[in-house]
Amino acid sequence: MNDTNAATRDKSATVSARISPVGGLDILSRNEVMRLRGASDSGLHALLRRCALAVLTSGSISDDPRAILEQYPDFDIQVLQQDRGIKIELSHAPAQAFVDGQIIRGINELLVAVVRDIVYVSTQLEQIGFDLDGSAGLTQGVFEILRNARILKPHIDPNLVVCWGGHSISREEYDYTKSVGYQLGLRGLDICTGCGPGAMKGPMKGATIAHAKQRRRHNRYIGITEPGIIAAESPNPIVNHLVIMPDIEKRLEAFVRMGHGIIVFPGGVGTAEEILYLLGILLHPDNAGTPFPLIFTGPRQSAAYFEQIDRFLRLALGDEVAKHYQIIVDDPAAVARSMIKGIDKVRNHRLDTKDAFFFNWALQIPLVFQTPFRPTHEAMRALQIHHGRPLHELAADLRRAFSGIVAGNVKEEGVQAIEQSGPFDIDGDADIMRALDKLLQAFVDQHRMKLPGGAAYVPCYRVITR
Repeated sequence: MNDTNAATRDKSATVSARISPVGGLDILSRNEVMRLRGASDSGLHALLRRCALAVLTSGSISDDPRAILEQYPDFDIQVLQQDRGIKIELSHAPAQAFVDGQIIRGINELLVAVVRDIVYVSTQLEQIGFDLDGSAGLTQGVFEILRNARILKPHIDPNLVVCWGGHSISREEYDYTKSVGYQLGLRGLDICTGCGPGAMKGPMKGATIAHAKQRRRHNRYIGITEPGIIAAESPNPIVNHLVIMPDIEKRLEAFVRMGHGIIVFPGGVGTAEEILYLLGILLHPDNAGTPFPLIFTGPRQSAAYFEQIDRFLRLALGDEVAKHYQIIVDDPAAVARSMIKGIDKVRNHRLDTKDAFFFNWALQIPLVFQTPFRPTHEAMRALQIHHGRPLHELAADLRRAFSGIVAGNVKEEGVQAIEQSGPFDIDGDADIMRALDKLLQAFVDQHRMKLPGGAAYVPCYRVITR
């Protein structure tokens, strides 16, 4: 239910509305409502406004973190406390989120998820008293956020496949992600992605058709994001469970704790960051023998992309790294069959170790992968990208290098840092730097850094090659 006052219908048309939230938003205290409404020193209201606007423009094609805010400069959101619960008041909201004066139900649910997660992280999580400087406390924090979002399902056999890949991909690659999602859906698997467009949308879209054919209900299309990303990558409309983690490290941990297997489609620096995060964890000695199916796949046109990724990983981390993943080209059914076999091994291992199906407690994630990395110019120059280090530590710093490039490309804080001080410098062993420079240049040439249609890409980084 909502009362609306709509403006003219154009790309910047707006609606003002007072909405009754749907989707299970818990009752909020007066203190929580006041924190959301106030423009406090923590910037909580600005965070709520930015994330809410991203949800209200769900499905938009842009990766500019400032463009939407500039398009709707007068947009505001307030959470109002009333005797019978809360109302969400929207001022000058994008009209595309409404049909005949009523907010689209799926967008309403995603908007509720924004309020829920921002409230929980900013109030409840702080009060619980976890040691957020220690590994166990950080993992517990990730668990509590996911549990509060009600997406941990304790009585379901392992069936959640995480799909990673780029938001800026070719049409052939996008269609391929749909085909793989279709094959996964036919086999009763649910989908979790980063919730944005491209390779994050395609698998969900394919799975919806397969789930419908199988008359499968209660399907999960989970999108996991974080505030720095959601402003540049609005959730795609298929997402029916949205979770906003506080930072990229907790987002990545949520993927690997919840997922029973991961499929990687073609992508750019964000996808490379995700690959190095997971491989760094699997390379840690404490995780030896832990099954975790990881498949790289794409259409025939993308074969060279994965060959280049494979060469880079082997050069930086050694040939042994390749035992942790397989590459399947242009065969969606083979991808799905291989994933089913891998998940069956995960199920048996969890039974043997008495670990939960819904959250992988046993996986050891070193603190270096959990500690938030703020990509300043100084921090990027300080990365230790050298042979001879423990492989999981080298993978962690490589992951941070890619994370910094992601920030410089699409996160508002990173974009501002580049504008003020120029590109990030990345330095390390000469052979790794040459391979890294070649890989990044390939991403640029293949238009994987930014969505096409805008100005020519200007690198936010400078690789020091000798």
